[in-house]
Amino acid sequence: MTAGPPRPRVAVFTLGGTISMAGGPGGAVPRLTGAELLDSVPGLPGTGAAVEVHDFRRVPSAALGIADVLELAAVIEAELAAGAAGAVVVQGTDTIEETSFLLDLVHSGDAPVVVTGAMRHPGLAGADGPANVLAAIQAAASPLLAGLGCVVVFADEIHAARYVRKMHSTSITAFASPSAGPLGHVIEGTVRLLARPVRRSAVPLAALRPARAGAAVSAVPPPQRADGGVRVGLVTMCLGDDGEFLRAAGRLDGLVVAGFGAGHVPGGFGAGHVPASLVPLLSELAARMPVVLASRTGAGTVLADTYGSAGSERDLLSRGLISAGFLDPLKARLLLHVLIAAGADSAAVRAAFRPAGEY
Repeated sequence: MTAGPPRPRVAVFTLGGTISMAGGPGGAVPRLTGAELLDSVPGLPGTGAAVEVHDFRRVPSAALGIADVLELAAVIEAELAAGAAGAVVVQGTDTIEETSFLLDLVHSGDAPVVVTGAMRHPGLAGADGPANVLAAIQAAASPLLAGLGCVVVFADEIHAARYVRKMHSTSITAFASPSAGPLGHVIEGTVRLLARPVRRSAVPLAALRPARAGAAVSAVPPPQRADGGVRVGLVTMCLGDDGEFLRAAGRLDGLVVAGFGAGHVPGGFGAGHVPASLVPLLSELAARMPVVLASRTGAGTVLADTYGSAGSERDLLSRGLISAGFLDPLKARLLLHVLIAAGADSAAVRAAFRPAGEY
């Protein structure tokens, strides 16, 4: 009897979040281990994958930091190097759009990394966690996702990490890619791709700060902090903004400004009117650190040459601000963080954002 092909090995990393929570008098908190979580997934043996589970964290996703995600990335890379066909990260949904993009930025291999979670914890009717985990494992084991980097699988949709956004606070279809749409779907356990975007260059983990002591991968020279000791701020423009948060940004290493519309800030409207122009302050900041201009709208791109008034995108870009293009402010902040942590100067940051912000 001829032996069949070996089963693809999928490494599953659990971080906690709603999907692992149990209710109680004081509200739901993360309780389930990774093994307990996988035991609740019907149909898992039918995937044909050899699943290995790793309890990485057990916290709400709002408690995760950049250092945690970089440490996770190092452990994932070690598992993939050891022969895993793909990896699945199971976490809370609050920060999925950020953790998935950060993982994508530092993942250079072809094996897929899939992030998923749940909007309803296991104690609620219609809990969506088991279906999402099953679809994520099926996606991670599929050769069709090779070379696509990190993706988010949720409600049977496959989203590129650089496009996906959490669009609703409670809906089980909370995730969408407003500027691009899903890359595909998981249908009857099979990946069906609709699009294959161009893969962007990764920022090597070796260029960043290492995982914490005791992590699986520790070959990188140890610095002070696992996230590089870098502080990158995000300031969102709002009606009547007087620039107080921008004035406090001088202590940062980099800054993302989420502007109005296609990339605008208050430019001043004459004596006695508010808000005052924020342009001089942004010009000063851009001379001292990389300042990236994004749009707060949630979809679309920062323009380059349409509007010409003070505080317009044309005005700000001429003063040294760097366009985020299609990257939303949260993702622009993470890209800026890893670039600064890798030692990029303003010219290198500008060069990296040019392709990263393209559609």
